[in-house]
Amino acid sequence: MEFTKGHGTGNDFVILPDPDGALDLTSGLVAALCDRRRGIGGDGVLRVVRAAKHPDGAALAGDAEWFMDYWNSDGSFAEMCGNGARVFVRYLLDAGLAAPADAALTVATRAGLVRARVDGEGVAVEMRRPRLYDTSTAALAGLTLAGTAVDVGNPHLVCPVPAGLELTALDLTRAPEVDANVFPAGVNVEFSAPGDPVDGTDGHVRMRVYERGSAETLSCGTGACAVAAVALRDLDRTTGVVAVDVPGGRLTVTLTDQTCWLAGPAVLVATGHATPSALPTP
Repeated sequence: MEFTKGHGTGNDFVILPDPDGALDLTSGLVAALCDRRRGIGGDGVLRVVRAAKHPDGAALAGDAEWFMDYWNSDGSFAEMCGNGARVFVRYLLDAGLAAPADAALTVATRAGLVRARVDGEGVAVEMRRPRLYDTSTAALAGLTLAGTAVDVGNPHLVCPVPAGLELTALDLTRAPEVDANVFPAGVNVEFSAPGDPVDGTDGHVRMRVYERGSAETLSCGTGACAVAAVALRDLDRTTGVVAVDVPGGRLTVTLTDQTCWLAGPAVLVATGHATPSALPTP
C-alpha cells in the first residue's frame, strides 16, 4: 500500500492515493495506520480518490475532480479538516494529479466544495464562514469553562481561558466533558488565550485543541477558524485577519463578509509502502 506522510503546522496525516476507489479502507485499517508506535502514525488519513468514484463525492464530481476522504485517527469520519484540505492540495500538486488554474484549485469534501490558493510553500483554503450559534461549557480536571459553539462544517466549542490560568497548564490528556444535548455527534474543543499584537492582523490568539476522534493535536485548521471568529466577535468585528498560534506553528485566518480563508504551511515529508498484514489489528 503506497502512502505519503504530510502535515500542516504539525497536524499530520497519512495520505493514501486511491484514484479509482479500489482500496478497501476500513475504520480498523485507518486506526492501525495512524498508530504512532506500531503503524505509520498520524492524526488522520486522507484518501485521495476521484469524486466520481466515491459515494460521498459523486454529487460534486461536476465541480471537482478529487474528493478528500478524511478519517480521524480512531477510524471515524469527519465532515471537514482545514489542515487536511491544505495538505491534500499540496499532495495533488506534487503528485502531478492537478494543476491550479490561475493559482486556484477546487476539491470536494463531505462539507462541500473547498477552493484552494497556492503561494510557494503555503496553501490557503476557502472554508465556509464560521457560524456562532450557541453557548455551552467544557469541563476538564475539575475546571469548567464557558464557551461558544461554532459551526465550520464540523462542530466546535471555543472556550477562552480566564485570566490567571495558563493555556499550557490545561490537562488535555483526556477528552473534555461537554453537553451531549448541544453536541450529539461530539465536538472539537478549542481553548484560547490572547497573544501579543502581530503586524498586519486585527487580532492574535493562542490555541490548544482536543479534536473529536483524534485527542489533542498540534493544530486544527477548522478550530483556528472557529477561534478567529470568536476573537473578532469579542472585538465587535465581523471581518478581519487573525493570527492563530497553535503548538505546531502559526495559521492565518481571514474572515470576509461571505467566507473564511485558512492559510499556512503544508508539507510532505515522506513517501513509502505500508504492509497491511504487519499493522496492528483491532
